[in-house]
Amino acid sequence: MTEFDLYFSEHFGVDPAVLEEYGAFDISIVSDLPLFIDPFLLFNSKKPEYQALHEQILKYLYFLRNKATPDLDPDLIKSWYRFKEVKQNWLGFTVLGNGGSGLGGKFATSLHNSLGSILSNFGSEQITASSHLEKLALIQPGVGRDNISDFSTNLIKDYLLDYTQTFSKAHLAPEKVDTFSVTRAAFNYETESWETRKYVLPRLGDDFVLLTPTDILTRDDTWISQTDMIRGFDRLPFSVPDNELRAQVNNYFRQRLGKKPTASDRAAAAHSTIRQFPELIDYYIKTKEESGDEAAAASTKKVDDTYRALVSQLKRAVADLDSKSNFYDQPWTSYEEALERVHLFKSYVEDNDGYKLINRVGKPFSREDEVQIFFGLLWCRTDFDVNREPNNGRGPVDFKVSYGSGDKSLIEFKLASNTALKRNLEKQVAIYEKANKTDKSIKVIICYTRVDETRVAKALKELKLENEPSVVVIDARNDNKPSASKA
Repeated sequence: MTEFDLYFSEHFGVDPAVLEEYGAFDISIVSDLPLFIDPFLLFNSKKPEYQALHEQILKYLYFLRNKATPDLDPDLIKSWYRFKEVKQNWLGFTVLGNGGSGLGGKFATSLHNSLGSILSNFGSEQITASSHLEKLALIQPGVGRDNISDFSTNLIKDYLLDYTQTFSKAHLAPEKVDTFSVTRAAFNYETESWETRKYVLPRLGDDFVLLTPTDILTRDDTWISQTDMIRGFDRLPFSVPDNELRAQVNNYFRQRLGKKPTASDRAAAAHSTIRQFPELIDYYIKTKEESGDEAAAASTKKVDDTYRALVSQLKRAVADLDSKSNFYDQPWTSYEEALERVHLFKSYVEDNDGYKLINRVGKPFSREDEVQIFFGLLWCRTDFDVNREPNNGRGPVDFKVSYGSGDKSLIEFKLASNTALKRNLEKQVAIYEKANKTDKSIKVIICYTRVDETRVAKALKELKLENEPSVVVIDARNDNKPSASKA
């Protein structure tokens, strides 16, 4: 074990099979992994302890609903509604670290206002089998899977702490654990305040690490999500048993569509119809409850894909670097180091299952953070300073690699489908280099289709860059390669 250990199992000296048998995900301890808790998996589980956790979440929401008066003390809103991200579970979308933003004032105000108005019947629904936290995401714009997961994690934090403590006492060496006083561990309904409790937990630096059961995790949207509701809106009226209401819904939707509607027109019409007939939200949730058995299978596949690409394959990638006996001994420049990592990234996208993370069902870069995390994890062992640069309209992902003030190199990720690709390669890169006081950069071009590949080949030929080492083209097509898991 070294300071460069990448995963929980490596750092704490645990066989990954032991973690798997316990049911915990083998998290990274250097960068978040793009997974999060889906509360529907708690609701739909056959495990009594998970069902109890879902009820625990609902109990707190019922408490908030009963307190949702317009004149509620702002300090109580802050205490009851605002939460820091539970960064110790190392889940989310922070690249090269685990510091997320948590649930701030916007989320708190949105939830408080909703529970005092449109969600005032929360807990007494007549259409659905249960209440669901995800309902907030269906009603309020800007409340996404990250918010739902963060809120769920905070509300079952005591369970996760006990879950981790039990594993720690059974499987970790005494020098690997410590006793921590954890704030906001559980809510006391008698005092209406959050309690601090003590737990024996894995120590990482000055902080603890939190394990999460694999079977409550998912990757993309939660099973109940606004994106899914809008995408499948055409089928939603058929779930309404009231013929008169169904006719009104269909008529209103058609009126909002207009002639020759685009995809964005249909989405806008669906949003408008749902606002006009909010009971559709409960009918949508009912359809998801009725098909709930599919949720676990879908989430399991997503989590397995993530594990294969971001844990199994990356362990092999790091081992590949270690096997090069002189890799860390030779006098690398930042450019050489960056180019080596880019080619490693290319290998694991093209020759393994890595392409699945960045080209999912026709949605290239469906989550930019996942690509950043994937590439960022390949920098777990380096003496160079690696920073992710902000997008600023320059492309999906940018990194700056440096060693001191005089050795800097840039890594620019670009989409082959970008119509300005040729111009960017010809002129913009020089601008980026000048701004960062360097003349070294690597351009990584991601191709998702055969058309992309043809377009890139033509642009590189016209610019006489076909054999330029600093231009790396990555084949992320999902239609021309077998799954590594089946090979």
